[in-house]
Amino acid sequence: MLKEFKEFIMTGNVIDFAIAFILATAVGLVVNGFVADIIMPIVGHFAGGIDFADMMIALGDKVNEDGSPANAIRYGKWINSIINLLIVGWVLFMIAKSKIKFMGAAPAPGPTADQELLAEIRDAVKK
Repeated sequence: MLKEFKEFIMTGNVIDFAIAFILATAVGLVVNGFVADIIMPIVGHFAGGIDFADMMIALGDKVNEDGSPANAIRYGKWINSIINLLIVGWVLFMIAKSKIKFMGAAPAPGPTADQELLAEIRDAVKK
């Protein structure tokens, strides 16, 4: 069983997946930092100096030690998450588009042997 597990782990697919996961995590941190530290302050500036992360609806009068509401709907953080999602989606789109441009579009696969045989039969029946 240990030998089978070693063979499974050492296959290219598992190692490729692990590398992709680690890189995706690192890219996620970079993009989150970009959104939180660069994009959101610019958006907040043009929205009248609003910091979206601070936007909330308080649900009650209780407050924490720092003065923030103890129970609140923090929709500003949700807005930040949506903007983050849009930027990540845009970055992934641009990466995919540049990969296609750099490597060229994958050629369309030709018909399989079964499909060619069926096409020959169809053509023969037409005649």
